Amino acid sequence: MRASRLVTLLLLLQNRGRMTAEQLAGELEVSVRTVYRDVQALAAAGIPLYGDAGHAGGYRLVDGYRTRLTGLTADEAQAAFLAALPGAAAELGLGGALAAAQLKLRAALPAGLREQAGRIQERFLLDAPGWYGDADDTPHLAGVAAAVWARRAVVLRYRRWRAPEEVERRVEPYGLVLKAGRWYLVAAGSAGLRTYRVDQIIGLREQDEEFVVPDGFDLGAYWADYLDDFRARLHTGEALVRLTPEGARRLGVAPAAGGGRTEARVPIESVDHAHGEFLRLGTDVEVLEPAELRDRIAATVRALAARYTA
Repeated sequence: MRASRLVTLLLLLQNRGRMTAEQLAGELEVSVRTVYRDVQALAAAGIPLYGDAGHAGGYRLVDGYRTRLTGLTADEAQAAFLAALPGAAAELGLGGALAAAQLKLRAALPAGLREQAGRIQERFLLDAPGWYGDADDTPHLAGVAAAVWARRAVVLRYRRWRAPEEVERRVEPYGLVLKAGRWYLVAAGSAGLRTYRVDQIIGLREQDEEFVVPDGFDLGAYWADYLDDFRARLHTGEALVRLTPEGARRLGVAPAAGGGRTEARVPIESVDHAHGEFLRLGTDVEVLEPAELRDRIAATVRALAARYTA
């Protein structure tokens, strides 16, 4: 356990530069006293690190020192190769960089871990896009990514679903998210933080203006909150339905005792959306409420019956 913590402490200093004992303790979830002992242990092992006193002090490694990655555990090495998404890297113009990084990582690993990493790539493939539909056309992804990296404002020409269908906005791009094969831009504008589908960006002009992301902004936390809000807005109504045992199974509803029909209230996004979803269940569902949805499904069934009878 301590050996793993020492390696983590070393990599933190290597990647972040100067860090205080309090910052290291927070990252490692240990006491400041434990950090002092760990730093002494690293120094005794010949690691060239030193500490500065004072308000702006902290621990840091001697400039130019880099450690080889022999501290990786088997699970960590496997995760590093499993986590790579070559398709996403290629879209961002980083395909060659990813390949080079993996070669360097593989070369730095001990023989046993190198063999395990190779088996991971032979047996597992991460394919981010959804099963149906072609990949989104994102001609401006590289430009958006460059602006995110450089912290430069951009003017977007954006296509949306409501009028006016095309809008132009100046935004400050905070980060990019890849969700189920689709890229999203999180950016701040005059209306606050917004999320934009990158495939709906039809024009992009980078501005000669740098910006600073507010302290405390966390892209992962923002995205989690965005998804929670999206799900809350997704199901704004409910329907009362009567289900066969098969219908209950397909909707994830507990079936009635004895194998009879089950009445249940289920969330729906809208009447239009529920109309199509419930038709997929055929005779395994009967909509009782709302009346508008029941009437819509009944009219569709009558039209289908007339067509097939004719």
